[in-house]
This record gives sequence, C-alpha cells and structure tokens, in this order.
Amino acid sequence: MEKGYKKQTECLRVAERLQAYGDWLAQEEKSLSTRRQYVREAGRFLEWLGARRLAKEYVILYKEKLAGSYKPASVNAKLAAVNGFLGFEEHGEMKVKLLRIQRSAYCPGDRQLGRNDYQRLVAAAKAAGDGRMWTLLQTVCATGIRISELPFITAEAVEDGEAVVRLKGKSRVVLLPEKLRRLLRKYLRRRGISHGPVFVTRNGKPLDRSNIWKRMKRLGQMAAVPAGKVFPHNLRHLFARCFYEAGKDIAKLADVLGHSSINTTRLYIISTGQEHRKQLEGLGLLA
Repeated sequence: MEKGYKKQTECLRVAERLQAYGDWLAQEEKSLSTRRQYVREAGRFLEWLGARRLAKEYVILYKEKLAGSYKPASVNAKLAAVNGFLGFEEHGEMKVKLLRIQRSAYCPGDRQLGRNDYQRLVAAAKAAGDGRMWTLLQTVCATGIRISELPFITAEAVEDGEAVVRLKGKSRVVLLPEKLRRLLRKYLRRRGISHGPVFVTRNGKPLDRSNIWKRMKRLGQMAAVPAGKVFPHNLRHLFARCFYEAGKDIAKLADVLGHSSINTTRLYIISTGQEHRKQLEGLGLLA
C-alpha cells in the first residue's frame, strides 16, 4: 500500500511540474502547439528518467537513446523541449547540445509540394463541395501565412486589404491580393460572417492545425497526391518558392514570411534533387 501511494504521489508531482512548465511557456508567448509539444516531450523524458536522480549524465544518455531511434531533426526538436524544461527548473547546467545537421543542398522530391499537386488539392476540395478548404488552401498559398496565423485573416482584414499578425511579441503585415479579397468576400457572404476570423468551426472557434491537417490528408487521397507532400506548412513553402522565382529577392521574401534570418528563408527555396541534377547536367563540364 505504501509503495503504491508513493508512486501515486510522485506521478502527481510530475504532473504539477509539467503543468508549471506549460504555464511558463505560455508566459513566454509560445504558441499552443509549441506548448503542447514541449510539455509532451518533457513528460516523456521524465517518464524515461523514472526514479533516477536528475543528472547531466542521464540527459546525455537520453540524447543518445533518441539519436538511435529518430532522425536528427526530430531528435533536436525533442531535445529543445527537454532543454527548455531543464532551464525552467533552473538546471541550465544540465542542458545538452543539439545534434549538428549539415544543410542539404536540395529537398527530396517526394516531400516537396509542386504547383500541380497544389492545383489538384484545390480541385479536389471543389469537387467535394468543401468550400471552406477550397478557400483556405488558396488563402494560405496566396499569402504564405502560417497556419497558426490564420485567425488574423478576419473579415476586417479582408476589407482593409491586409492582415496584421501579432504573435510572440512580433508584428507584421500580410498583404491580401485583390483577387483573394474577392474570393474571401464571397466566402464571407455565403457563411454569414461579418466580423472576426474567416475560417472557423461550426461552433465559431478558429480552425486549428489538426482540423486542417486531417482534411488535407483526405483531399490528398482524393487528388492522388503523395501523403508525404500533404501537410499545411508545405503550402507556405510553395508560396515561398513561387515568390522567389518571380523576383529572386531573398531579403524581400524573408520580410514577407516574417523570418528574422535569411538562413531560415533559404530552407524554403531549395530545389529538389531532380532540379539539382538538371543543373549539374547543364554545366557542360564533361567531355
């Protein structure tokens, strides 16, 4: 009985620590999805740690465990959450370094959403009578806005021709093309929306990432678009490539996307391996 009570008490303490971590992340103005991810990964670390005392050697062992099971990018995402938790609990000396990842010169073709893929998704939404997704896909792809920023696309923003995005202590203006504004006005009239966010659930709450992801996956199946290409953020990547192709101005693109570093923007415009190979073949350096 005593052992069971002790275990129950420890579980309660872990839950309280994770709750406090989540509250702190909220104060740091982290997005809801980031807070959930960080708390989840911190919880997994504490579960793995079990009754062992918290020490740097165990954090390193956990890092090695992750490295043996996940891709480097996934490992780093998990470690960022654990490091954040350690910092929150004032154990900054126990933080571990992230894995060093060499940036690839090209993007795998089976992960990059192309114009034709996008057009098939839009057509599938129209064929399915899903006016909300038909409009949403075009809104994201025509502006490059993040899914988390969609609530800032409001009826008022449609009238103003621009949406003011305020997140994580930053603010930027997202311009709405005139053709998109006409499309959105028709959508608002059909939905009877006169103010507030354009894309909402039946209960009037803004659509979240999971709602959009699930619907995109179904549309991807209908449109015969490979599942690996179909996720919300890929629409933003497609916008970035198209914007860059039109003007070749990476600094302007960084401003439009809301990036503080051009190095981040570079990741959005890398070509596929197939395009990279064509460039190599066209150099004319072989006899």
